[in-house]
Amino acid sequence: MSVVHLPAAASIEEIHEVLHRDAALIIDGLAGTEQIDAINAEMAPFIAATPPGSDDFSGRNTTRTGALIARSPSSHALIQHPTILGVTEKLLHRAQSFQLHLTQVISIGPESPGQSIHRDQWAFDFFEFPSDYDVQCNTIWALTDFTEANGATRLMPGSQHLPDSFEHTVDETVPAEMAKGSCLVYTGKVYHGGGANNSAETRMGLNITYDVGWLRQEENQYLSIPREVAAELPDELLRLMGYRIGAYALGYIDDVRDPIEAIRPSTGAMSFGTITAER
Repeated sequence: MSVVHLPAAASIEEIHEVLHRDAALIIDGLAGTEQIDAINAEMAPFIAATPPGSDDFSGRNTTRTGALIARSPSSHALIQHPTILGVTEKLLHRAQSFQLHLTQVISIGPESPGQSIHRDQWAFDFFEFPSDYDVQCNTIWALTDFTEANGATRLMPGSQHLPDSFEHTVDETVPAEMAKGSCLVYTGKVYHGGGANNSAETRMGLNITYDVGWLRQEENQYLSIPREVAAELPDELLRLMGYRIGAYALGYIDDVRDPIEAIRPSTGAMSFGTITAER
């Protein structure tokens, strides 16, 4: 089975239907070239300063550069892309809220071997979530063209219902080939891995992931984004970063206050899930 491609004009319902069935798909041309080029330019000095991975899984010739909200203002539009947030809301609908899980430019250098096939939700201490309960919605935006030769992400479409196993191999996968500006959307349950880069170029993708509001984030947004930067961000982005109640009363500060008040003190009501507490 190949990875399904949909046009940028596809509806949230169309995208969710394929994602529910296959656990992965590609939305072609969802971001413009100028937008991608701006992110690449803003992140270039940070990528250059990032050390490569320390083990085979993270990639000894691969760098992973985070803190996109602080370092790349141009990335904010992708992080808050209405199509992606709409699909995420439908996929993670059983939770009261979702949040930004991580932002990371993954740069796979030339002559890099393929990554082992895995599930991203294993990051949660290999907890066995129910087979019908999704806790993650993930994206990889192509900052360069993704080809089989340069290490396009490899996936096993439809593998979300398989039991946990470390034995799956690259022979069971297909490459998520896509043009610069396209977006791979996949769940935390689908088996996948970074492809082997057998080219002379570096394959770059922006991994933006969301998870349900009651789980810990992989990238600590509160420490990755300096307070002075956070103070200038809009409320919508701050809440997506986690400055909100994740479920009933999860994440409040001191005297049961809305966590956004740590950045932007105000008066008013705080929502506890479906309950609103007036102060």
